[in-house]
Amino acid sequence: MRTDRTDAPGRVALVHFWLLGTRGGEKVLEALCRIFPGADIFTLFYEPEAVSPLIRSKKVTASCLNPLRRLYRSLLPLMPMALESFDLRGYDLVISSESGPAKGVIASAATRHLCYCHTPMRYLWEMYPDYRAEFCRSALSRALFAPFSSYLRTWDYSTAARVDRFIANSRNIRRRIWKTYRRKSRVVYPPVAVHSFYSAPPQDHFLAVSELVPYKRLDYAVRLFARNGRKLKIAGDGPSYRELKRTAAPNIEFCGRVDDEQLRDLYAHAAAFLMPGEEDFGITMVEALASGKPVIALGRGGASEIVTEDCGVLYAEPSEEALGGALREFDRCAGRFNSFELQQRAREFSEAAFERNFRAAMLRTPRVGLGNARKHDVCAVH
Repeated sequence: MRTDRTDAPGRVALVHFWLLGTRGGEKVLEALCRIFPGADIFTLFYEPEAVSPLIRSKKVTASCLNPLRRLYRSLLPLMPMALESFDLRGYDLVISSESGPAKGVIASAATRHLCYCHTPMRYLWEMYPDYRAEFCRSALSRALFAPFSSYLRTWDYSTAARVDRFIANSRNIRRRIWKTYRRKSRVVYPPVAVHSFYSAPPQDHFLAVSELVPYKRLDYAVRLFARNGRKLKIAGDGPSYRELKRTAAPNIEFCGRVDDEQLRDLYAHAAAFLMPGEEDFGITMVEALASGKPVIALGRGGASEIVTEDCGVLYAEPSEEALGGALREFDRCAGRFNSFELQQRAREFSEAAFERNFRAAMLRTPRVGLGNARKHDVCAVH
């Protein structure tokens, strides 16, 4: 007998776009695994050594494209076919964890499908011009990219109809979901392991933690710090490393990819955390607050939901001038930031809060096929 209780949903399938590393999306998947310990996982690409023991302990089904996972960035046109080939018959609940095409799986009419959306696909919607400029350097690539993107955009929009309820990871993404799919959603902030971080006396360096890719906008931050001589540490790696390194100065240290213990130490000893790009949510900002460190961030996207005047400084434009002004403001008001209060703010985004709010969103999800489903499809904010 079917039930809508979140502690007894029957068989559960978790669909994640790909499992090739451990970042924010994979942390959400781990939290879902703890909420639904008996769930199975379906994914486009799977590299067991790249994910946590918790995920490896689950039954993981990878798509037919998995043997080509080293080329995953080039396989986007084939992903709809691969996702639609998953057999989800027999599952009572499907939860897609989505910043790619994962919601495109096909479930039966008797199955509820919840989509926890980190963002609609950036390369098709919000950041399409940026990706087109970055990857289409030749006339041939531009000629191929446009029709493929148009096809995938149509497919992505149509698959929103396969979802019974969207859950957004922030108010920022709730707006994008509405703009992209014309679907309402409930906001449940992603889980952050806030209790694993600690505070220590600050040193004289600032910290950025980021993939080194163009849209993270580390470029103007590196130029500014190279010019003003202040110390900056950057944890992370990516295709923009060489370009950023060329514009850097000796006061800027590239730490590369660091393990969890090293990352906690970097947060603990920073003077402040730097977020120069627009984030969908921004888990690293919460990690910095959990380490008792204020945040200096571009005041767009998730930063505007996380950073209040009591825990950091926001600035309006992604430019050296605006960031320089924010650093001067930080120097003036650094004494007002209290590490305990910053950590208290971070606890609002804890793993326990995620589980509590996710379960609440589940309880508000109508059963498939009810005639009054649209009446219950209301937009609520955490």
